[in-house]
Amino acid sequence: MEGGRRSGIMEAPWGWLMVGVLAVSLASTGTQDVCRALNGKDGAPGIPGRPGRPGPKGERGEPGAPGIQTGIRGLKGDQGEPGVPGSPGNMGYPGPSGPPGVPGAPGLKGIKGNPGNLKDQPRPAFSAVRRNAPLDSNMVIFDEVITNQEGSYDSRTSHFVCSVPGYYYFTFQVVSKWDVCLSIVSLRRDQVRHSLGFCDTNSRGIFQVVSGGTVLQLDRGDKVRIEKERGRIYQGSEADSVFSGFLIFPST
Repeated sequence: MEGGRRSGIMEAPWGWLMVGVLAVSLASTGTQDVCRALNGKDGAPGIPGRPGRPGPKGERGEPGAPGIQTGIRGLKGDQGEPGVPGSPGNMGYPGPSGPPGVPGAPGLKGIKGNPGNLKDQPRPAFSAVRRNAPLDSNMVIFDEVITNQEGSYDSRTSHFVCSVPGYYYFTFQVVSKWDVCLSIVSLRRDQVRHSLGFCDTNSRGIFQVVSGGTVLQLDRGDKVRIEKERGRIYQGSEADSVFSGFLIFPST
């Protein structure tokens, strides 16, 4: 009995509490349903507003992938009009000389000139003797001039220097008591063109004459001289050595 009464006394307050909470909740719900208005309809759209201010520039994006060429290459266009000529460039260095060209055709024959006067033509000629020349030189010096028409012979060097182009005759007579070899030498621009040799053997040790001569075609500035290849030349009062030359006829 006591156990049952204790259980009824303990459960009664909790039951009433739950009933009260339920009643308050129902009363509150019923009040909200009575005071709330019905939901209205959406209004008409308003007039568009004014544009806003421009925003800040955005950051640069990543580069895109290269495009794929899918079109067909067109035909080459026509050549355009020439442009305006540009300013001349700086002058370059001169190039090397080209090879000589082919000789041209001979020109027409000129009119015959008036006859010349032989007396007015230069006639170079010379003759010189060896007197006090060096004994040990290979170039034979004929130092004493006998004749020097037109002044073409130089007694210091024993050179005949051509001033009139043409054909010349040269000769020498050299005295020796020994074996000796001599040459008539012609030079052009100081380069040897001709060298004609003459030798004599002298086993008895007496005076013998070595002589030689030739005809040479010379141009202006060519030189002619006598050279000793070997041996000795006599130089004294008993006999003389002579070198001579003259123009036969000028070149035409």
